[in-house]
Amino acid sequence: METPDAADGPAGHRAFICASFNQDTTSLSVGTKTGYRLFSVTAVDKMDCIHEGVECPDVYIVERLFSSSLVVVVSLSMPRRMNVYHFKKGTEICNYSYSNNILSVRLNRQRLVVCLEESVYIHNIKDMKLLKTLLNTPTNPSGLCALSVNHSNSYLAYPGNATIGEIIVYDANNLSTVTLIQAHDSPLAALTFNASGTKLASASEKGTVIRVFSVPDGQRLFEFRRGMKRYVSISSLSFSADAQFLCASSNTETVHIFKLEQHSPSGEEESPTWSAYVGKMFTAASTYLPTQVSDMMHQDRAFATVRLNMFGLKNICALATIQKLPRLLVASSDGFFYIYNVDPQDGGECVLVQKHRLFDSDEDLEEQSEEDKLEDGVSQPASQSYAATVALSSTPPSSTTLMGYSEDGGAQKGEVIPEHEFAEGPVCLDDENEFPPVGNQGN
Repeated sequence: METPDAADGPAGHRAFICASFNQDTTSLSVGTKTGYRLFSVTAVDKMDCIHEGVECPDVYIVERLFSSSLVVVVSLSMPRRMNVYHFKKGTEICNYSYSNNILSVRLNRQRLVVCLEESVYIHNIKDMKLLKTLLNTPTNPSGLCALSVNHSNSYLAYPGNATIGEIIVYDANNLSTVTLIQAHDSPLAALTFNASGTKLASASEKGTVIRVFSVPDGQRLFEFRRGMKRYVSISSLSFSADAQFLCASSNTETVHIFKLEQHSPSGEEESPTWSAYVGKMFTAASTYLPTQVSDMMHQDRAFATVRLNMFGLKNICALATIQKLPRLLVASSDGFFYIYNVDPQDGGECVLVQKHRLFDSDEDLEEQSEEDKLEDGVSQPASQSYAATVALSSTPPSSTTLMGYSEDGGAQKGEVIPEHEFAEGPVCLDDENEFPPVGNQGN
């Protein structure tokens, strides 16, 4: 959901332009026509707006660094310029301009990665110094890339080929290529790392098969079949924090959750059921059947699913533990945020426990049906036993912005706020009162 037309629904209704979760899935960032908003997603019954930024309109990229006050913003009015803000102070930390439109931004506590259509820029997030420029990368019109959130295991993945599903895994700390993974026959559509950076999930433009590889060696670990009847556009992939589950959303009405578990042969011996017997027959048959048929027999189907009440709308999904229970989170481009319960033992159909409206404009309220009005903000019976929601302190929007300046061409650093104006003390990005200091290093 990071393209300018990402939020256009079938009827042309556009609640927001882009959306993204932060690295630990505690915050949701959305870009809008008037700026951007940051929401807390740490409770079920309440969704607080932490901040509303109005520094620039038509935001199509907004990324927050964990729970810090550092947020990266790119606007349609200046698509070649990246602005880095300290949103609590209402100040701009720095800005950079690039030779072409910015298609995506990824960050962890060590690196900030900017992806253009045919190049990738890697910055040191401590001082925003440009460390490496990967030029002449394969054409990547969607800016597809993934960065491990584990800063000590900081891997970057991006397409290695424009026509087939090759993945380049790059060490963003040591600035060297690690491996090339032959993942799919079709071009890539989605990539994501698990929290520790030891697994990488991918999907192709066909959207029928999702594969998981080990990092850094690139060995295939799991293969999941999302569907067989139709090709779909996978819009997001996301691991659970413990990497036991992987969710995938697309332009269809179904969100799939896969369980990453190895099937042991001994377990089949212990329960000699008819299905186990048939399973053994398929396994034996797969040794002499064509490769494509054999691969399908070894693909696992979804462990759990969610049926959305929409079709054709862009959305992003994530797995999180909220109030001690596993949840599936879905942010849809129609302006709604959904929370589902996930049964980690039995899977199956997930239960909707809360639906939040992200925006409450007069126009939206007029379009909202009476049925939706009854549903919005009202918990389903399953959520009545949950602990009371703890409200987070919100910061009112700030109108004071120190604008930087940068020229077109290359990756040129703009004017930055002098370092002495920053809070003194060590860098502590977990603390919302601190953020990376910016020196005067050149590019």
